[in-house]
Amino acid sequence: MVLEFKTIRQMCADFGVTPRTLRFYEAKELLFPRRDGQHRLFGRRDQARLKLILRGKRFGFSLEEIRQLLNMYDRDDSELRQLRKTYDIACQRLADMERQRNELDEAITDLKQELAWGEAVLRHADSPKAAE
Repeated sequence: MVLEFKTIRQMCADFGVTPRTLRFYEAKELLFPRRDGQHRLFGRRDQARLKLILRGKRFGFSLEEIRQLLNMYDRDDSELRQLRKTYDIACQRLADMERQRNELDEAITDLKQELAWGEAVLRHADSPKAAE
């Protein structure tokens, strides 16, 4: 069995992250690269974990939620249990995102109304009749 290891530079290129990001995730005990002197070597497990971390961050999961999901998988290797927990957290996150979108839509509508009012006032102030 041949294990494929990637250097920090390869991981950065493959996943679009910085070395600082990888070191941060290592410090937070989300990644566990092997050490070869001063060099970090990331195996397939770390590559898969980083993919999940980045996906979780994209969906707005906290690092603690991501850690719990990854640790759950490590403890009992039960994909079904992990899937249930991930599904529950994802449903909560989706509800939060939809709520935030609704709030943002309302703010956009309000701002457009204020801008329309301001534009009308300025147009009236700039009209030739207003100068008289």
